Amino acid sequence: MNSVNRKSVMHTILMGLLHSLFGLFIVLTSLWFCLAIWIQQPLGQVVSYIIIALWVIFAFSILGIYFTKNLFSRKTDTLIYIAAFLISLLWYFNIPAKQDRQWSPEVSRIFSYEKQGNLVTIHNVRNFNWHSETQYDEQWDTRTFNLDHITGVNIITSYWMGPQIAHTLVSFNFSDQKPLVFSIEIRKEKTESFSAIGGFFRQFELSLIAADEKDIVYTRSNIRGEQVYFFPIQLPKAESKALFEEYLSKSDGLAKNPKWYNTLTSNCTTLVFDMIQAISPKKLPSDYRLFASGYLPNYLYDLGALSHQWSMKEWYKNAHINPRTARYAHFKYQNSTNFSKVVRLGLPQPLEK
Repeated sequence: MNSVNRKSVMHTILMGLLHSLFGLFIVLTSLWFCLAIWIQQPLGQVVSYIIIALWVIFAFSILGIYFTKNLFSRKTDTLIYIAAFLISLLWYFNIPAKQDRQWSPEVSRIFSYEKQGNLVTIHNVRNFNWHSETQYDEQWDTRTFNLDHITGVNIITSYWMGPQIAHTLVSFNFSDQKPLVFSIEIRKEKTESFSAIGGFFRQFELSLIAADEKDIVYTRSNIRGEQVYFFPIQLPKAESKALFEEYLSKSDGLAKNPKWYNTLTSNCTTLVFDMIQAISPKKLPSDYRLFASGYLPNYLYDLGALSHQWSMKEWYKNAHINPRTARYAHFKYQNSTNFSKVVRLGLPQPLEK
């Protein structure tokens, strides 16, 4: 084979590869756009389905033209599709997050606070009494905390779809006040339910809840039947206070500028990591377990944030609170203080390093 033929073959192979890559680009971007329209339904359900159908026809036409004959020219066909996709991106990234929707009651309020020195008064601490997922007694408290009286921090992981994915909550212990839990969650509207796919496509705003442990842990372990694990972590006192203040700062930011929840990049675990990183004196290593949030306790163990008095297998066995909270239903006094004692039975107290 002479050099001219070799160049011709290489050119054919290269062009075939480029055509295949562009075809894959069309397929993936079309899938993204159709899912975005399906989730958002910007012009109502019927019109949205029409838009999806038209886009699918458009994309398949471009694919057919691209691999067979040209409508105008290959360059023009490519530019038409890219321009259409850029317009779709312009629409998508300009969808505003809002605060004034018809929210589901459990996320209807955003907590606010006043801070004087180390004293923090938090309004709208959620303290619901849950009977079922749809039946509860609604109550919002005002509580005052002294940051100098923080005695420990706990990471709580709640599993509902296998070992890889968990919801992450952070609980603060106080010497003179009931524990307070912060939870970064989706802010559902009254007509919505959780959707992992919807979380990728700006279906839900981001919500930061301050809650009583009996409310926000009990509803997962006892009402929803999720598997919940309670991990006291080792964190210096100064960093514990700084982490609490990071939550206050995050609440300020969301009150001023509502943001979208994202299943992958802005969720209950990645945002907690960002806050811990902000107050940590050293850079924490990036790790796949920040996205596979079910393995977050293993990540904390490797960092030394969990005591090495137990192996991780022993930690998971001892930190599993469901066997303990199941007995709580038979307690004579079913209050917040007793519930917090139940979830901590047999666990080491958080240590200040």
